[in-house]
Amino acid sequence: MIRSKTTFLKLAVVTLGIIALLLCIYWLPGYAKNVAETNPDYAYLRYPVLIFVYITAVPFYMALYQALKLLHYIESKNAFSELAVESLKHIRYCAIAIIALYVIGVIFLWFQNDLNSSITMTGAIVIFATSAVAVFAAVLQELLKNALEIKSENDLTI
Repeated sequence: MIRSKTTFLKLAVVTLGIIALLLCIYWLPGYAKNVAETNPDYAYLRYPVLIFVYITAVPFYMALYQALKLLHYIESKNAFSELAVESLKHIRYCAIAIIALYVIGVIFLWFQNDLNSSITMTGAIVIFATSAVAVFAAVLQELLKNALEIKSENDLTI
């Protein structure tokens, strides 16, 4: 039963990664070109924004890899292990890195007076969603740490 659930979650993580990769390769450059052509005032931001999105893809894919590792630990009955705690820690750090990058990007655009409403909304959505992932990973990490402490105490008393 656990194997089918983790397989579904692994498939979801891989699908998410493939969709994000396809969007970065095929859709995003065309969209950036279209925005640059329709808004010549923002044309100079085309490549910096593309580079920025590609840089933020690195911690995103690192977090997806750690999620796959965590699902593997759950599948192999090592959910309550230090390895699982480490994976959650890495996921949290990746989320914090994405948040920091987007905050820096929004501040940079604000100082350049190029912060329009669509960029602000996109940045806010990414920051909010990633914050939720970071908090969720931190809570799960603490729960797992507590469970490991209880498990080690029980092993010592028996």
